[in-house]
Amino acid sequence: MKEKVPCKVLILGSGPAGISAAIYTARARLETVVITGPSLGGRISLASEIDNYPGVTDNPSGTELMSRFISQAEKFGAVLDYDTAIKVNLSGRPFEIETEGKIYLAENLIITTGSRAVTMSVPGEKELTGSGVSYCATCDGFFFKDKKVAVVGGNNEAVEEAVFLTKFASSVTIIHRQGELRADPIRLEKAKENPKIQYLMNSTVTAVLGKDHVEGLRVKNMLTGEELDMPFDGVFVFIGQKPISELYEGQLEMEKGLIKVDDRMRTKIPGVYAAGESVDGFYKQVVVSAGMGAMAGISLIKDLA
Repeated sequence: MKEKVPCKVLILGSGPAGISAAIYTARARLETVVITGPSLGGRISLASEIDNYPGVTDNPSGTELMSRFISQAEKFGAVLDYDTAIKVNLSGRPFEIETEGKIYLAENLIITTGSRAVTMSVPGEKELTGSGVSYCATCDGFFFKDKKVAVVGGNNEAVEEAVFLTKFASSVTIIHRQGELRADPIRLEKAKENPKIQYLMNSTVTAVLGKDHVEGLRVKNMLTGEELDMPFDGVFVFIGQKPISELYEGQLEMEKGLIKVDDRMRTKIPGVYAAGESVDGFYKQVVVSAGMGAMAGISLIKDLA
């Protein structure tokens, strides 16, 4: 039998939204526990550099920035539980949140489980994940020293991580299905100044090639339909994120995996709040998620008052 642990405020997720919420609830002297999930700091902890968070001018990595968030939350008394929620029951209060190690009985719940990387869903991708297929340049870039790699995607994350990979790889080819990249001007400028970066536009990957490790990609020209096998030692996929919301299906109102909330981050269930990329499928910025987390924490505090 798992231990049952009562808790005043339980926060699911340790990204910018979750930790910001924890700063506010813990500072208000509410017993606050954060279930970190499998990735401490959330997806932003995978970023190689953050240069657009207000007041932070030293361009820390995502891990470094989230370490500052976490230190502040812990200073106010928030407790981090390095565990993962596996089952959620929101039918009655206290809410039952089962993790791999215990069962929390939470009087109030803030959901900030965020998003995960979207996969290409092509042959060879799943089989070679961890053997040349990666979704984190910061984690795996070092293993591709003097190698030829591809980055799939045209958003900010794709271009930013392509620039980061040039620290290790001999060449980086950005593959994007459209004719223009969607990254913002400052990131595009950095990429265009880098001689190691090449571009394969109007193209999409249809297969990852290799037996025990990535040996190449099958790339289709979207304009002509022609397919070509190209040699690569690795491929980094940054084509977007999707909400991690399977635990709440049938219990909360959702649209395209995003939890519906009101203007105070409250769900339809009193005592249950949601913030960050569990709610936001448009902005996807650290500052926005942090702001939403703060809103959720403040709303919870005021609702209790």
